[in-house]
Amino acid sequence: MAATTLSRLTERLADPSLLRATGCIGGEWVGAVSGATYDVLDPATGEVVATLPRMVAADTRVAIEAAAAALPGWRSMLTTARARILRRWADLVREHADDIGSIETAEQGKPVTEAIDEVRYSAGFLDWFAEEGRRVYGDVIPSTSADTRIVVLKQPVGVTAGITPWNLPAAMVTRKVAPALAAGNTMVLKPAPFTPLTALAIAELGIRAGLPPGVLNVVVGDVEDAAAIGAELTSNRTVRKIGFTGSTAVGKLLLAQSAAQVKRVSLELGGNSPFIVFDDADLQTAVDSLMASKFRNAGQLCTAANRLLVQTGILDDFVAAAAERAGRLVVGHGYDDGTEIGPLINSAGLAKVERHVGDLLDRGGTVVIGGHRHDLGHTFFEPTVVTGLDPAAVMWREETFGPVAAITPFGDEQEAIDLANDTDFGLVGFVFTRDLGRTWRVSEALETGMVAVNTGRVSGEMAPFGGVKESGLGREGSKYGLEDWLEIKYMNLGGISR
Repeated sequence: MAATTLSRLTERLADPSLLRATGCIGGEWVGAVSGATYDVLDPATGEVVATLPRMVAADTRVAIEAAAAALPGWRSMLTTARARILRRWADLVREHADDIGSIETAEQGKPVTEAIDEVRYSAGFLDWFAEEGRRVYGDVIPSTSADTRIVVLKQPVGVTAGITPWNLPAAMVTRKVAPALAAGNTMVLKPAPFTPLTALAIAELGIRAGLPPGVLNVVVGDVEDAAAIGAELTSNRTVRKIGFTGSTAVGKLLLAQSAAQVKRVSLELGGNSPFIVFDDADLQTAVDSLMASKFRNAGQLCTAANRLLVQTGILDDFVAAAAERAGRLVVGHGYDDGTEIGPLINSAGLAKVERHVGDLLDRGGTVVIGGHRHDLGHTFFEPTVVTGLDPAAVMWREETFGPVAAITPFGDEQEAIDLANDTDFGLVGFVFTRDLGRTWRVSEALETGMVAVNTGRVSGEMAPFGGVKESGLGREGSKYGLEDWLEIKYMNLGGISR
């Protein structure tokens, strides 16, 4: 009998206790109040990986109460003490990166080597904010009165909530949790229904690192439970800040729900990234970067190149080179040696990719390579390169979130800018050119929060990640990423003069 996903996973784990299948509230591993459960599936096979609690509003309230109870002690702890816990947590995540990566592959599908790299990357946010939390500086502002002094303090927001997506289930957890906790807040974390096991493994290591009970609480639930959990987080007056990564539609809903209490909200939402290749670009660099920015994680990234704009002089060479490289990508189960492309997360994701490709073909587009479900079945899709993309296509307006590179030509620099900015989104833009002047002109003209020049990668714990327009509010990572989790308090001190 062939090995199941669960048996393959457990065989890979050096520390099986990292595979947690409950929520975590007040430092205890608990089930749902109702006793209801749901299954987490391997998207590559459809097999059950684990059965988890279906937590709802009642469970979420208990988690919020635990976070509130832990807040005074955590907030008053010396920043150096909080930093030691976060650094130890980062060390533990790195030590157990192989195990957490194996767990992530089982529930998310990506190649295990890619998952392990993501886990190591996630540890960087714990390290970074451990140190940034020690640098929460205030100000002394010159006063117009000899009898007063003006002082500015920065203080924790209070009880916070983090809602994370399924595509990067390790990195998105630490990108929320690390700054929140480093600033002295406590948190209720809600990971995506499809990939809770990765978040729970990271939470377990946080407890081992010394997190006091209730500082980080994790509530889990099925897709149908998300609305109830989210509504409790947005309506409960104890929660003062929400950080969310996910779809623009859900982000708008959370923003609207939070408005009633003027809750602070930071949102990292959808992208529709232009990938602009000018005639003078280095072709090899552009194609290598396309592999990283489009086909990594099977294209399921908010930063993924979604609209490839290629100048006419290099168009044919670029299309041929991109198709050749895409055709060599190895599709398979994430545990199999050599796999470079795993499955899409579920049947809905597969249907969306098919709809996008079908719409483009109906409009006269051409498939250069791929374009169909993969022979492996389930939710696998062939690495695909298509031409004929135009602003009327669905793919132009929506994120495809799949391994499909859609290409359209442009004539001059201004046309490239106009096409790139023809979207409601503005997360990241990619620019390939060897002209320094063009680099500055185009980067400044793009309506995006980030620009990657001659590279397919854009994120890191030291850099401010975030977008403009409907791609979100606020920044994550860098020194700026801590500000979203702090309040500014101004003190006017009188009676100074004798």
